[in-house]
Amino acid sequence: MNKPPARLSIYFNVHLVSDSTGETLNAIQRAACAQFQNVQPLEHNYYLVRSERQLERVMREIEAAPGVVWYTISDETLRTKLEAFCRERGVSTLPVLDASVAMLGRHLGVSANRIVAGQHALDDDYFERMEAINFTLAHDDGQNVDGLRNADVILLGVSRTSKTPTSVYLANRKVKAGNIPLVPGVPLPGFVEELGPKGPLIVGLKISAERLVQIRRQRLISLQEDEHTIYADEAAVRDEVTQANRLFQRNKWKTIDVSRRSVEETAAAILNLLNERNTQL
Repeated sequence: MNKPPARLSIYFNVHLVSDSTGETLNAIQRAACAQFQNVQPLEHNYYLVRSERQLERVMREIEAAPGVVWYTISDETLRTKLEAFCRERGVSTLPVLDASVAMLGRHLGVSANRIVAGQHALDDDYFERMEAINFTLAHDDGQNVDGLRNADVILLGVSRTSKTPTSVYLANRKVKAGNIPLVPGVPLPGFVEELGPKGPLIVGLKISAERLVQIRRQRLISLQEDEHTIYADEAAVRDEVTQANRLFQRNKWKTIDVSRRSVEETAAAILNLLNERNTQL
């Protein structure tokens, strides 16, 4: 029986307009798009939009690349202007927090304050998160390796195992995460294999060779480079993965298979490992 032809991907513009960091918009947009097969959103991100001048630039971008607009804007004047602009041009809009805020207001019997970036109040929690993010950015991709002694988590993995996005996701959960790439022929910093049980939690990110070849080839294609290089060669990749797995096994490090996991799922698994470890110490 012949297989039905593969459905072509649907590409569309999605404009994410926020008067804050855009973290909420990004999470909701990606969760929604994940419910549709072969859908590829082309993201246009506009953060810290708090003035009419900034909004004017956003509206020019929307007019140049029509699509859908999701926003979190507290200022009523800016909201009204954006909504009117999109309505006149037949552009769909969604104020993603309005339904949740309205429901909570009805339940509590009070009105919302409409505070810009209210979820990012400058309290101890905020500063802990910023400290973790700064640490992670300074210790990404093998940078400042000596400082990793002070990390909460060290991620190890071959290229394209989502070490950086996972580290950043953990940092947003106040975890000081650093990562080191495993490169063929390049030894790990000596102290890493000597860290004891009271040092950082070391997690190896595993991946199947088949999946890694697929990811790397797609990466090379997106960069308009030759996909038939040793970087994506099946035999070379298989050897690279095998060497990484042997390293993890030799040191008895915790591992997570990221072959079919999202960054969020990988980070959640690491947080569970970290909690279990902290409970045992």
